[in-house]
Amino acid sequence: MDLTISLPHGPQRLAITGTAEQNLKIIRESLGVKLLSRNGTLRITGQQDAVRRAAYVLENLSDAANKYQPLTRQELLDTIASVNRAKVHTTANNAYPPSADQSVAGGLEVYLGGRRITAITPGQLEYLKAIRSHDLTFCTGPAGTGKTYLAVASAVNMLKNSQIRRLVLVRPAVEAGEKLGFLPGSMQDKVNPYLRPLLDALHDMMDFDQIQHFMASDVIEIIPLAFMRGRTLNDSLIILDEAQNTTRSQMLMFLTRLGHGGKMIVTGDTSQTDLPDPTQSGLVDAIRRLARIKGVAMATLQQADIVRHSIVQRVVEAYSQDASKQTGPQA
Repeated sequence: MDLTISLPHGPQRLAITGTAEQNLKIIRESLGVKLLSRNGTLRITGQQDAVRRAAYVLENLSDAANKYQPLTRQELLDTIASVNRAKVHTTANNAYPPSADQSVAGGLEVYLGGRRITAITPGQLEYLKAIRSHDLTFCTGPAGTGKTYLAVASAVNMLKNSQIRRLVLVRPAVEAGEKLGFLPGSMQDKVNPYLRPLLDALHDMMDFDQIQHFMASDVIEIIPLAFMRGRTLNDSLIILDEAQNTTRSQMLMFLTRLGHGGKMIVTGDTSQTDLPDPTQSGLVDAIRRLARIKGVAMATLQQADIVRHSIVQRVVEAYSQDASKQTGPQA
């Protein structure tokens, strides 16, 4: 397949091709296509899928150049890794991976036959779009809004479609206002109660034998946050649940585990912090620090997004009113 695209002039062309055409060299070697730049045009030749992927990568370079924010070498490599995992399709004029809107609007296909996980509220749909289009997504909101469930559904869908190689589910092992004392059993026995909500979500999307197989082969890993130190996870989707119970140093440790071709989703409810000093929550601190960082999405679910039993919405509302009175203007 041959495809010819036009190149702009001046600095924008250099931002696309790279100094001494280094960007084109990276695309050639990574995607196995031939690229010939001549007279303001770029000819792409190769297998059909490879040409489509190269066209998509070049469009990303062009978009970045038009915004005067040329991609770095690492950003280019991450884009190539991403497009290699995605299923690329064509439009009349070019090649693109499915948009975030197209990927999630019809629901997420999971391993259980005939089952699709769909967003029920507009807020949930925006959350799913954010996950699709960003490598790091923070989601906060009250209990029952689907923060964890939709994160796990997104991860399972990407695993099924070979867009990631591993799924890592992480939770801080913090007791909810109780001291449970000594727990008998192995290390896994001790941490299982903290990780159970993540397993519950998985059981809605896979059968028991499949979960056991994936966990035995290390495709799915469910671990306490403390066990993440020192690791780098490539081509993985990593979910940190109950992130309001992390400290600032734990959050920094977690966020720096992200490897090439990976994604992270961080979920939590800032109103339910179980830390001795709630003001030290790593989730609150990270949202403040990273709100304007490129590539980071912030999704906020509201009481209207609660999809559990209808009484849950009324309970959350009642407690929110009580909290607002306590933090309101003082006489």
